[in-house]
Order: sequence, then C-alpha cells, then structure tokens
Amino acid sequence: MKLETFDDVLTSISKNPHRQFHLLLGNGFSVSYDPKIFSYNALHDFVKNLNDKNLSKILEVIETRNFEVIMQYLDNFAALVDALGGDPKLKQRVEDASAKLKTSLLDAVKAMHPEHVFKVPEHQSAACANFLQNFLSTNGHIYSTNYDLLLYWVLMRNSILNHVDGCGRELENDTAEYVAQADQEWSELIWGKNRNKQNVFYLHGALPFFDSGVAVVKEEYNAYNYLLQNISARMERGEYPIFVTAGDGQQKLNHITHNQYLTYCYDSLCQAVGSLVTFGFSFGEYDEHIIAAINKAAKQRPPNKLWSIYIGVYSSEDKEHIEKIKGKFRCKVRVFDAKTAKIWG
Repeated sequence: MKLETFDDVLTSISKNPHRQFHLLLGNGFSVSYDPKIFSYNALHDFVKNLNDKNLSKILEVIETRNFEVIMQYLDNFAALVDALGGDPKLKQRVEDASAKLKTSLLDAVKAMHPEHVFKVPEHQSAACANFLQNFLSTNGHIYSTNYDLLLYWVLMRNSILNHVDGCGRELENDTAEYVAQADQEWSELIWGKNRNKQNVFYLHGALPFFDSGVAVVKEEYNAYNYLLQNISARMERGEYPIFVTAGDGQQKLNHITHNQYLTYCYDSLCQAVGSLVTFGFSFGEYDEHIIAAINKAAKQRPPNKLWSIYIGVYSSEDKEHIEKIKGKFRCKVRVFDAKTAKIWG
C-alpha cells in the first residue's frame, strides 16, 4: 500500500480548519540536512572515542550521558576532597578531568556543526523555513528534541517573525521616573518574559540556552562574534548549555522535571490540542516520555484534546515499527512518507 505524502497530510488537516496542528522534530530533522555531521549520541561518542583513560573511567562509573550531571559530580567531588583535607593530587586529577571534559564537549560542538548560519546553503534554509511556516502561520507549535543549532538558525536567518521562543529583555535600570532611551540598560535575553506567547519549544534544551542559576538565558549573535563563538565563551566561563544528550525515557524525564524551562516545554506538549505531525522522530525505546506526553494530550477533555498524530517514516522498516507500537498511542495514528516533505529542498 502506497504511503501518504506530506501534501496528503496537509489536505487531511485542512478539512478541520479550526483545529491547530503542531510539529515535532526529532534527530532525523538534522540527519536529513547532513547525516555525516549529526547522529544519535554524537556528543557522548565523540568524547568516548578520545580514548582518554580518565574520561573513559568517569563515563563508565557515572552512568549517565547528561554532561551537566557529570560535570556537577566532578565539581562536587573536587570540593569535598578539598574540604576534607584529602590528597591534593587526587583533587588535581579530578579538576583536570573536569577541564578535559569541558574542552572535549566544546570540541564536539565545534566538530559537529557548520561554522555559522551562512554555511547552510540559502536554498536549503529557505525551503526549511517554508516547511516550518506550515505550522507557525496557522497558530501551531514547533517542538524539537534536538540540541543543535539548525532550527534556531533557520528561524533567525529567514526572519520568521511569528516564532516566539519565550525569551525577551528586561529593563535593568527601570525606576518610577522616566529613563531616556539612550540611558536604558537592557538585560540579556531571558526566558520567561514572553512564554505566554511561546510557540517554539526545545524539549531537550538546545545549545543557545544556559541556566545561570537565577534565570534561563539565551545566547545570541552580536556585532563581533558568531553564535558558536559566544557559546564557546560562556562555556569557558564555566556555564553549560541546557540539553539532555541521551539516556532512557525515564532519565530524560527526570532531567526535564528538574529544570523550569524544560518542564514548561514538556508541559506544553502534554497540553497540545488538534493534530501533531512528526518528522525525523523514531519513537524508539528512549522516547517513552514523549509518547507519555502525547497520550496526556490525547486524554484531555474534548474538544480541546489531541485527536491525531501523523508520523513521518523513511523506510518500510520504520513503517513496520510504527505499526507495531501503534497501540501505545491514545489518539489516531497515521503514517506518511517523510521524504515527500522535502524539508531541505
């Protein structure tokens, strides 16, 4: 039986013009741009393949692929050794391993990504923007589990004005008195100011987002540096991007529920109404938390509930997998040929 095309999906959804429809992007979104650069667990594998004896032992003992957790363990352990008057050499080894891990993570980011937004060919960027507008222009949401910069780059480069990631600036010298525009001092981009209008959600975080301990801030371009350079500068100051690199569904959910930004994004998916289209999302063994969110949305009181999900597949094997797990979903499931979406042109 021939698979539906993406145009078929749009036609089907258009029969309910008042129903929202949203997009869920998985790793296949980035892989379809360049499979040589983006792959599952790439950060962890990059570090593991360095064959550094200390790092290999750390990755073996600390059974998580969440680099934030690993770094926190190392920092806490070094502080404990110092506080308890432990061996200075041991403390130095831990600090060296932490520094090496930070450097390796930064190297992985640089190695995996194109240098800057303009390395993505213009025709591909424009094609992707047109695809995304199918959802944003109809009051839909975009959800992504990717931590890379591709989605962010496409949205910014093509000046898609109706996308909102929840970030904004606050006037830091706001007083009861008038402050001239030239004297106004504005904050960094802080998440939360515009979250009521948010329609782009990074479910597993993303490289531009950092948790300062006080607020979630978003790194940006400036007149002097590309985005990756600014991200690098933050990491060198000891700040790390918010992202969940791997782990099973429960590990990911545990991380999500301990971060206000991630929790807000996940809750939004749990409350989605209408229809959901997925692209590049495999619904594998590590995605149970996403299926759980979809089912929460489907169990909402009608008519404000998730009625259907359209899952993009690339192969007959992908289709067979979705057919096998279809029973896990509490809403109508349809599959379509992901290649027909021609996201990158």
